[in-house]
Amino acid sequence: MTENNTANGFTNDFRSPQPQHVSAACASPTEENLAFAPALSTADWNAEWQQMQNARNRPDNSAEWDARALNFPADAQAGPYARRFIELMGIRPGETVFDMGCGTGAIALPLGELGHKVVAADFSQGMLDRMQAVMESQGIRTVFPKLMSWDEDWAAKGVRTGMVDICVASRSIATHDLRDSLLRLTDIARRRVCITLPTGSSPRTDERILSELGLSDAVFRQHLYAICILANEGLFPRVDYIQSQRYETFASHEEAAESLQRMIDNAAGAVTTGAQRQSAYARLHAWLNDNLVENGHVGSLDKHGLPQKALRLRNPRIITWAFISWDK
Repeated sequence: MTENNTANGFTNDFRSPQPQHVSAACASPTEENLAFAPALSTADWNAEWQQMQNARNRPDNSAEWDARALNFPADAQAGPYARRFIELMGIRPGETVFDMGCGTGAIALPLGELGHKVVAADFSQGMLDRMQAVMESQGIRTVFPKLMSWDEDWAAKGVRTGMVDICVASRSIATHDLRDSLLRLTDIARRRVCITLPTGSSPRTDERILSELGLSDAVFRQHLYAICILANEGLFPRVDYIQSQRYETFASHEEAAESLQRMIDNAAGAVTTGAQRQSAYARLHAWLNDNLVENGHVGSLDKHGLPQKALRLRNPRIITWAFISWDK
């Protein structure tokens, strides 16, 4: 049955979700005398994800993101990351998109520029306002902003089963219940879902730096949880990779040390002992002496429009994103 819904700017074809079943290979063993229980297919990956989220991350606060939105880039011209993301989406002419956690429109705006109809949702009004300003200045009329969080009742917000061809969540899944988030996206898409998650390093964490400071066990490989959860739901995720570089500058050695100490606390606080962190702090200043150099572009504007500071890390931080996609 086709139902008209013009609230999002286009007609939606609502379809009943197809039930997903756990494959026999992923079912939990029941024999009491089983000699070996394979952890890969019997562990509760969503419960472990929730434990890690509780230990490592504060709940997201929309007001904080509203304040940060002022320094976030917003442009209909896709950067290297967004170009690769859109390429891997495999979007077809005329297909519609739901972009959850759209931010300032890194994916939604280039898709709108290409003529695709996009419902772009975020829980930060500041982010949506930045995106709206670009839409107005560049005449983009096929992107429809929606103020909405991961945890809200999506149907009450007009986001319904089978609403669009493709659902995307680009660098935006930091939810407490990963399984629920993945299945919500699956329900909304008619054809395909595409997400990205960090493989180790993230905007807040650097795997190389943590390893060199003696904290190699503190890395949280988020993408593996999504892959295992999807497999246990009877879905067949495909994985590609997108690399991006992150350049950070600092006014002083002390500012750099404070920034990296926060990284240690945020990334390793839940999975290391106090003694391990103290050892990392002790190594930090020597590490900075070897890796902090003068910034030849001091004063130039960075991608957020802020003046670059006097010092930078010798090598840019490399973030490898897992692009995970699955078909309906």
